[in-house]
Amino acid sequence: MSDTPLTAKAPFPPAVIAATTHETPGVRHALTAVALTYLALFLLLPLVMVFAEALRGGLAAYLSALTEPDAVSAIELTLLVAAISVPANMLFGLAAAWAIAKHDFRGKTVLTTLIDLPFSVSPVIAGLIYVLLFGLHGFLGPWLREHDVEIVFAVPGIVLATVFVTLPFVARELIPLMQEQGTADEEAALSLGASGFQTFLRVTLPNVRWALLYGVLLCNARAMGEFGAVSVVSGHIRGYTNTLPLHVEVLYNEYNFVAAFAVASLLASLAIVTLIAKSFLQWWYGDALASGPKR
Repeated sequence: MSDTPLTAKAPFPPAVIAATTHETPGVRHALTAVALTYLALFLLLPLVMVFAEALRGGLAAYLSALTEPDAVSAIELTLLVAAISVPANMLFGLAAAWAIAKHDFRGKTVLTTLIDLPFSVSPVIAGLIYVLLFGLHGFLGPWLREHDVEIVFAVPGIVLATVFVTLPFVARELIPLMQEQGTADEEAALSLGASGFQTFLRVTLPNVRWALLYGVLLCNARAMGEFGAVSVVSGHIRGYTNTLPLHVEVLYNEYNFVAAFAVASLLASLAIVTLIAKSFLQWWYGDALASGPKR
């Protein structure tokens, strides 16, 4: 009978380990081909078709579609809504992440859950909530009408709906990073006499700057491309409450396909720019996004 303990096992030969952890070249090539084909059919081809249809009438027709008054109004409104909602969610995301990651308080779990709420609620339902709350026959509708305050079917309603659907993006980028970094740096700064605001401005904020920028990029892309919630609260008033996605729908329903795809190409361009910026951040500042600033 062997004296070798029953619990001792001989290591597997390298060839066996390689066979169990690496696919054959044929399998790798097949999986790569399937992935590339899927991306080409469902991502690249539709994207190419958007620009092809946008330029089908020529460059003059393309520029005319982007410079006509309703399109200019939609562009301006989209930029205005993004200029309000993105900074608002940036400030909220910083404050929420700071509170959740750096402090213990009653209701912390509830706050964390509520931040994720827009991810689980349909944008259409989110828009309907604001209609039921601020609409003419809504809960606050009579009071708003008496004081001549317009929210639903006006710019404030669009801003509120956009803020709701984009609320989690910045916070969700910052919370895991701040939790991983802990509170050691902040405690050291406080022990050296720094105030709470100085600690946040000179220690916490630099440590999360790249994750913050990453979240702002995603928030901005969603704000400019939001359709469902904005569609419910906007009223589709052409030249007044139509954002770029809503203007595309109007043009398409009118069978003005060249103009519809021309305006859609702006949103597609925004998506491409966001993707490039996102990829650059992941490539160049990958370590900083995961564990703090690049030193």
